[in-house]
Order: sequence, then structure tokens, then C-alpha cells
Amino acid sequence: METKKPTPLAVLVGIQTPEIDDVAHEASLEELGRLVKTLGYEVVGCVSQRREGTGAGLLLGSGKLAELAALTGGTGVVGTMAPPPKSKARLRFEGGGAEADAESDDAAAGRRPEFVIVDHELSPSQIRNLERATGAQVLDRTGVIVEIFHRHANTREAKLQVEMARLKYVAPRLRESASGGGRQQGKGAGETALDLDRRKIRDRLSELKEQLEAVQRDGDQRRVARRDQLRVALVGYTNAGKSSLMRALTGSQVLVEDKLFATLDTTVRALQPETRPRVLVSDTVGFIKQLPHDLVASFRSTLAEALQASLLLYVVDASDPTYEAQLEVSRTVLREIGADVVPSRLVLNKMDRVDATARAALIEKHPDAILLSAHAPADVGALRETIIGFFEAAMVEDVLMLPYAKQGLIGEVYDTARVLSEEYNETGRVLRVRGLPSAIARLQRSLADV
Repeated sequence: METKKPTPLAVLVGIQTPEIDDVAHEASLEELGRLVKTLGYEVVGCVSQRREGTGAGLLLGSGKLAELAALTGGTGVVGTMAPPPKSKARLRFEGGGAEADAESDDAAAGRRPEFVIVDHELSPSQIRNLERATGAQVLDRTGVIVEIFHRHANTREAKLQVEMARLKYVAPRLRESASGGGRQQGKGAGETALDLDRRKIRDRLSELKEQLEAVQRDGDQRRVARRDQLRVALVGYTNAGKSSLMRALTGSQVLVEDKLFATLDTTVRALQPETRPRVLVSDTVGFIKQLPHDLVASFRSTLAEALQASLLLYVVDASDPTYEAQLEVSRTVLREIGADVVPSRLVLNKMDRVDATARAALIEKHPDAILLSAHAPADVGALRETIIGFFEAAMVEDVLMLPYAKQGLIGEVYDTARVLSEEYNETGRVLRVRGLPSAIARLQRSLADV
């Protein structure tokens, strides 16, 4: 009979610097706890300290370090410079699952936390020092996010993007982290095992880049084919309810989970009930505070759906007390890729969790926002009408002459414009249509070509 593996235990570590107030600090630690839960770990403790900065070699003061070590069973001091042997937790993180799972002694009651999760980005030396002092594997916030992306990526493009970001994260940490310890001389030209590992990473990154460019070319071709279609992109903080809203607007069976980063791949579906011309809705990857730069860079093609959209809907969890900071994170990321110039509307979601007083305050602060619950059909219907109204305001009417020799283009006409009337004469069909100026201009050019 197969024994169920126990849930890994983790302790959170937060550093409150002078520029971070108490509310933001608590919210950040709560979010980190949700990230750790998404990773499949159980949070069993938290150590927090006020510090002037996060540059200290041990991050924590001696008293807080001793408190942390008491939870993990460590010594509380760095000790010898020789790296400790790889722990089972480290082996799991690096893909050494078969070796790491060889033992099951941690199933005993009263076991110590195997992970220390720090709510900041750490240097390799800080990770090394904390691991020696605590006896546990140390992950920083970036490492947790990268690992979540690694586990949740589904499409080929997302997998390639995440592997690139993960390798870029691991590469500089090979020498000083516990994962780089105890290496021997390699074969040939005096190359050490560490040098060999780094060369393998460089070669793999080059290979991944070529594969990703090929995949992205296909994606670019699909986006070009949709260039004259009406497109809406749902953007916003992770777990703001974008996927629930996507399902409600399009009737699609997209993944909906109460987890951070449940969606990593862009999904494009038609607004339902369908309109003429069709409106396409895109559900994009969620953002988060301190999203690793390599992941932002890797997901530029995914976020291109937002850049090429006609309308952005900034979806915000209105029930979250830090929603304004989350909205600013979303706007900052989109500003980095140039999508801040795209017309947008603010959507305050999860209003079913907001009381009357908070609702009135939200309306006063954001008078132009769309307030809704993705689970309320009436709210979703009103949003649908708002989307249609946005596109209707930009549409114009025109007349198309479709020669009998070009009747094969009739499907394209119906896909990109709304046909208001249709008549026949001796040369072909005379169509009065309504659509976006760019779409009608392209149809006119197609009909003019001999």
C-alpha cells in the first residue's frame, strides 16, 4: 500500500523596512502565505522583524534568527563554511524527486518545518547563510513564484517561457547555495562540474529561445489574422476573478480556482451570445507584487494580447483591502510593455463580498468604475452591454460592392462587420454595413483587388 507523502511545512519570514507600513506588511505576508499554499506547503509559523533594510548577510537580527532556528531545529548560527548536504526539500525543488523520496522518516509526528520562505528577494549568500543557520531550505519570494509558474504552465509557449525564467533564477545561485556544494572536478580541459552546469544552462537557454521564437511566430500570425476583430483583454492582479468573469462572458470552460496564478496561458473566446461582428475576450496571466523581471520579460508575447486589444478591463478584487496597491501593480506591468495607451475601464469585481458602506466609498472614489460580481448574471449582462456600447461608439456605416466574381469574400464581410441591408444589381451584391473604420477599409481594399 502506497504511503501518502506528508505536506511540506514552512515558516514565513517578513522584513518590515521603514517605507512599508503595518497594513502593507501584513498584506504582503498574507499574500506570501497564499503563494506558499498554492505551492502545496502548509504554513506553521511566521517570524517578522523591523529592519532598516534587507541587505544584511543574515537578514535577521540574532534574536529573531534564534527564534526562527528554534522553529526549524537549526543552530541559529552560520557555522562552518562547508555547505551542508542536500536536504530532501532541496532535492525536490531541483527535480531530484526520486532520490529525495527514498526516505519517509519525516512522516513522524512533531516534525520540523523543511522550508523557510522569505518575503523578499535574497542574494545567494543570504540564502546560504540562512540555510546553515536554520537547517531548512530557504526560498525567497521570487523562487516561490518561479516554482509556481513552473508547476502550473500548460501550453508549450508557457512551459518554454517558465523554464527560461527558472534557469535564469537558478544559474547565479549554483555556486553559493546548498545546491552548488560539494562539486568535483569534471572531465576535460579542467572544467569543473560547476562550470559544466553553467554551460549546460547557457546552451539550454539558447535552445529554449529558438523554440520560443518559433512558437511566438505562430502566435503572431494568429494575432495578425484577428487584427480587425473586436478584442477585449481581461487584465489585473492574480486571483482577482478574471477567469470567473471570462467564463461568465463567454460560456467557456476555462479553469477557475481560488488560487494564485491558476491561469498562466492566454485564452481567447468569443463573447456570448455572439455579436456581429464578433467580440473576442482574452483572459491573461495575473500580476503580482514583485513579479520577477525575467517572468515579465518571458510573458511579453502572452501579454501582447493586452497590447493589441481594443479595450482593457482592469479587473480588481474590490473586497481586498489592498486593492489599490494591486491595481497599481497591474498598471505598472502593462506600462512596461506599452499597453497603458490602450483604452481601459476599471472593473471592481467580487462586490458580493462588499458591505453597503464599503460599496458607497468605492462608488465615491471610482465613479466611472463598473461594479459587479462575476457570479451575478445581471451584472455580467450589464458588462456585456457596456463592452458592446464601447465598440458601437467607434463604428461607422459604409456601403460595400461585392462583385459576383468575389462571392467567396461574403464570409469575411459577415465576420468583420454587421450587415445592415443586402441588395443585388447587375454587377453583384450591394451591402450596407457597420463596423470599425479599419475593418471596413480593409474590406474595401480586398474588394478592389482584381
